[in-house]
Amino acid sequence: MEEKAYTPDEVAQIFQISKHTVYELIKRGELQAFKIGNKMRIEHAELERYKENTKAPAKKSHTGLSNKLGNHSLSIRLSGSHDFLVEHFAKQAGTALNLQIQPSYIGSLEGLMMLYRGQCDIAAIHLLDPTSQEYNLPFIHQLFVYESILVLRLAARQQGFIVAKGNPKSILDFPDLVRNDVQFINRQKGAGTRFLLDSKLATYGINPSKINGYSNEEWTHLSAASYISRGIADVAFGIQSAASHLGLDFIPVSQEHFDLVFRFTEENKQKLTELIQYLQTTEFKDSLTELEGYSIVDLGKVIYQTTLPEETTC
Repeated sequence: MEEKAYTPDEVAQIFQISKHTVYELIKRGELQAFKIGNKMRIEHAELERYKENTKAPAKKSHTGLSNKLGNHSLSIRLSGSHDFLVEHFAKQAGTALNLQIQPSYIGSLEGLMMLYRGQCDIAAIHLLDPTSQEYNLPFIHQLFVYESILVLRLAARQQGFIVAKGNPKSILDFPDLVRNDVQFINRQKGAGTRFLLDSKLATYGINPSKINGYSNEEWTHLSAASYISRGIADVAFGIQSAASHLGLDFIPVSQEHFDLVFRFTEENKQKLTELIQYLQTTEFKDSLTELEGYSIVDLGKVIYQTTLPEETTC
């Protein structure tokens, strides 16, 4: 029996929220949806996943670290790029530390800007600077001068072409994207993946307007990859794990660095310190089991820091 798919109106009724809020959740990548023609649909399994991820962490403490946190009401806001390891970290750390973590998957650049404006506590980013070809730090150095921040490496990820099983269109390199028989699905402006794609297109001297579907945008790797699995598009540019989740083929292009940027304040520094300590534990590393397309050799490594957390005064 085929699984039921809900309309945004039905989801709004189930959660007792406005339809506008449902569309915002979809836009930010917090709720996965697919399109049938011009109609948006959300699968039942996705509703269950969303409800599970938004549940308040259990009261029971699972590690000694959580005892230091207490039961304060302050929640930690995490914004930026969507990634399966980020989802896993937010869920595991929230449970282990009895901590409420509120993720918002809005893209690397917007996540970093929210951190700069003080609207979140952690930014999840993978931004390639086209001039230096360095990830993340050039953007961080420009934005954060007087703030107390720390940058931790989460993982290195494989980025490349996501195509249908067997690669029926024989898509192997960027010039293939401009072929008339190839339909592309893109990521939104401000996404780290979009930064990398545009940098590669510039290197090849490819005009994006020549790519069929370049203006069609999705907000997460999985939602973009779903266009391939449903036969709506022929290729997406994204991470290997998204292709694996949907049983699609993957042509690797480059490895990128995915980092977490923590900004300390008097209000959050204790909880952020505990989160950092938890991410660096063997317990968390051992919880990572589905790692196709990832390297966690440098998981928890300090990439950059300004004032140490314990010295934070603002």
